[in-house]
Amino acid sequence: MTDQTELQYTEEHEWVLVEGDTLTIGITDYAAEKLGDVVYVDLPKAGSKITAGNVVGEIESTKSVGELYAPVDGEVVESNQAVVDAPELVNSDPFGEGWLIKVTVGDLPKLLSHAEYRALVGE
Repeated sequence: MTDQTELQYTEEHEWVLVEGDTLTIGITDYAAEKLGDVVYVDLPKAGSKITAGNVVGEIESTKSVGELYAPVDGEVVESNQAVVDAPELVNSDPFGEGWLIKVTVGDLPKLLSHAEYRALVGE
């Protein structure tokens, strides 16, 4: 599991791990809990160009269907096939094995710190 305080966050309840020009992106435990039991995940393919603020995937649960928004402009270099095959990983390990996509970027936008995100969700 990744140390949540070292991550950056979006207002759409996504976490971002910055490693050079590659970002690993997933949804937060807060989002996973609100969704309920995740039963289906649709992710963009490697090589896909994504634009910040646009929908790039879908997460379906027993309660609802949620959209995955791109927090950055970039190119998908990897989608987590393990999550596609076992969507429950989003619930059981959202900050670890439940990551969703890896993206290469040119410029990193301003994202929320751990404290700013926890304040946003009222924790």
